[in-house]
Amino acid sequence: MGPAEELVRIAKKLDKLVARRSTEGALDLLKSLTGYTMTIQLLQATRIGVAVNSMRKHCEDEEVVASAKILIRNWKRLLGEQHWGDLGSPPGPSPPSPPWHPKHLVVSKGLEEGLAVAWPPWTKADSADSRSSSTSAASSPQKRPSEDSKAKPEAPQTPTSPTFSPGPCLLAPCYLTGDSVRDKCIEMLAAALRVDEDYKEFGVNCEKMASEIEDHILCGAGGSTDMKYRNRVRSRLSNLKDPKNPSLRRKVLSGAISPSLIARMSAEEMASEELKRLRSAMTQEAIREHQMAKTGGTVTDLFQCGKCKKKNCTYNQVQTRSADEPMTTFVLCNECGNRWKVC
Repeated sequence: MGPAEELVRIAKKLDKLVARRSTEGALDLLKSLTGYTMTIQLLQATRIGVAVNSMRKHCEDEEVVASAKILIRNWKRLLGEQHWGDLGSPPGPSPPSPPWHPKHLVVSKGLEEGLAVAWPPWTKADSADSRSSSTSAASSPQKRPSEDSKAKPEAPQTPTSPTFSPGPCLLAPCYLTGDSVRDKCIEMLAAALRVDEDYKEFGVNCEKMASEIEDHILCGAGGSTDMKYRNRVRSRLSNLKDPKNPSLRRKVLSGAISPSLIARMSAEEMASEELKRLRSAMTQEAIREHQMAKTGGTVTDLFQCGKCKKKNCTYNQVQTRSADEPMTTFVLCNECGNRWKVC
């Protein structure tokens, strides 16, 4: 068995011990790892660094925790020496050094918090703990004098968890509420009212109307921007933007539906006429099927089931069309439960 397979086996055993919250045999497993020469390829392929670090964080045995910390520290120091040997000695004052860029900073995913390997080689990778290692990796390259580095923005100190600044709000200052969630909802409602540019025909201020709608939605949700509030906003957005239901948007813009009314309307009330007809037809069909299930029907062998090919059936006749049209026969197979209709 090769070293990679053996390390994978040890990593799985450590993960099982962590899952069971047990330390039985953990110390022996950690001691057996001291005989392996670690490389980046082995750490990334076997994820042994993750397993050891997980044991360090979740174990309560001080001896096991100390052994895990020693392993992690030794691996960090060993990998730092390997990169120095491969890439040569650290750059001196005479040879020119290339401009540093954040992409030169690489953090191995296989090591995560417990074992962070960083380079370029002039980064101090052998610090006392993992936090100081990642901090020095991000901060030390910035101190190197370079003309190009001055024009570039400073590298983030935690490259593994970047922060993203929110997009600018396009609302007029008079409609801002001071709450980023509410401001974004008002902005989206105003954009929904501007679909197809119907607002120009009615001369409506979409931002003002959107602000009023949002205010009524907030009151209906109890004054909180929780999931109930957000679901109500999503429902209004989808119905106002619906290309098959432009009449709803035009009614809101014309004032036929007030902001307070649109804020409390249900999904069925906001639906288009086509969808309302479809829902009504489905309801009637369900009512007919329920009525047929209650009225037992007539048992006959005149019909053959297309599913099980048997003739043990029950049928009902219902007038589903106009009075001058024949009745529709609904057939139920008593053997397999298959249903069909005969016009």
